[in-house]
Amino acid sequence: MGKLVRDKIPDIIRASGRTPRVTTLAAGTYRTALHEKLREEVDELIAATTTESLIEEAADVLEVLQAIAAEHGVTLADIVDAGDRKRAEVGGFGKRLWLDGVDPYPAG
Repeated sequence: MGKLVRDKIPDIIRASGRTPRVTTLAAGTYRTALHEKLREEVDELIAATTTESLIEEAADVLEVLQAIAAEHGVTLADIVDAGDRKRAEVGGFGKRLWLDGVDPYPAG
């Protein structure tokens, strides 16, 4: 059943009268766990059916993304800056464009 949890979850479990069994992960295992957690949170974001749940799940995705960034020595601001550069170079997704394919160059 093991999974990566937020820092205060063991305290919340203790406050309920139960005893959590926790381990502090080594760096490599932590990174793997963060990637698994990101997949879990993205699945929950996709499954969100209300605006409130969408916001909550997006916040969870953001929290995991911040932790992944920190593990690599970067900040969320660094990621936002990179996103801004990419948006300036190749655009965003606001136009809702779907690429069906690319025709070959005409013979010439």
